[in-house]
Amino acid sequence: MVTNWWDSSATFKRCTLEKVSFILLSLFDLTLTILAINLGLSEINPLVRYLIQIPLLLLIIKLAIPVLIAWIMPGKLLLPSIALLALIVVWNIKELVIFLF
Repeated sequence: MVTNWWDSSATFKRCTLEKVSFILLSLFDLTLTILAINLGLSEINPLVRYLIQIPLLLLIIKLAIPVLIAWIMPGKLLLPSIALLALIVVWNIKELVIFLF
């Protein structure tokens, strides 16, 4: 039983679309955060505001951890996180558009 769970969840063979979506949305969120900071906006999240001062740690938190989560979790369990990340990305884009115009 454990071997079957590990085979299905620790690879990208199943639910590849969900796992890739989760990682790409995390990457897009990181990109938008860095762009906003470079444009002079401030980060609302105090943890991310602290991590911006340590770029390597920011990359580990915002990239390596989502890849690890996507690698381990079954794709169906990522769906709520994908929806939340999509809302965050849309919010970030909205804020950037308002700031630029």
